[in-house]
Amino acid sequence: MEKVKDIFRREAEAIKNIPVNGFYEDVVDAIYERVHIQKGKVITSGMGKAGQIAHNIATTLSSTGTPAIFLHPSEAQHGDLGVIQKSDILLCISNSGKTREILELLDLKASLYDKIPVIVITSDPESELAHRSDFLLLTGNPDEVCILGLTPTTSTTVMTVIGDAIVVLLEEKIGFTRMDYAKRHHGGYLGKKSRDEH
Repeated sequence: MEKVKDIFRREAEAIKNIPVNGFYEDVVDAIYERVHIQKGKVITSGMGKAGQIAHNIATTLSSTGTPAIFLHPSEAQHGDLGVIQKSDILLCISNSGKTREILELLDLKASLYDKIPVIVITSDPESELAHRSDFLLLTGNPDEVCILGLTPTTSTTVMTVIGDAIVVLLEEKIGFTRMDYAKRHHGGYLGKKSRDEH
C-alpha cells in the first residue's frame, strides 16, 4: 500500500510542477481563430504512447465542440497527409522533442501548407521540435515512476493533464453547454446524463 501511495504522490507532484506560462492563453486563442473562425480543425500527432495521448486529446476536443483529428505521423507519409487543410492547426507531442517521425511530419506539413501553426508538448525546451514550434507547452520533464525510469508513465500523465487544460479552456471560450455536449455524445451513460434535466 505504501508503494502505491508513493507512486500516486510522485505523479501528483509531477502534475503540480507542470510549467504554466502565457502560451496556454495563446494556444487557446490560436485554436479558436483557426477552428472556430476560419473553420479549420486541430490535427494532433505523436508516436507510440505520446500518439495515444494525442489521439485522446483529439477525441476529447471533438466531443467538446472543437473539431479535431489524430494523424499518425508514419501514415502521413503514405497519403494521410491529405487530411491537412490550410486553416488547420497542428498539435505535436514528443517527450524527447526528437521523435524522427514527428520532425518529418513538420517537413511534410511545410511543403503542403507552410503557414499552419504548430503547438508542441515536450519535456525539452532545447530540442529541435521545441525550436520548430510556434507555441511551446512544457511538461516539466518529470522522472518516470517506472522502476527502470524508461517506460512512459509520469510523462504521459502530465501530457494528458496539459491536454485536459486546453480542452477546458476552449470549452469556456466557446461557451460550450450541456446541450452542445448532448448533440455530440448521443450514446452511452454520458449521452443520457447530458440530456437529463436537473
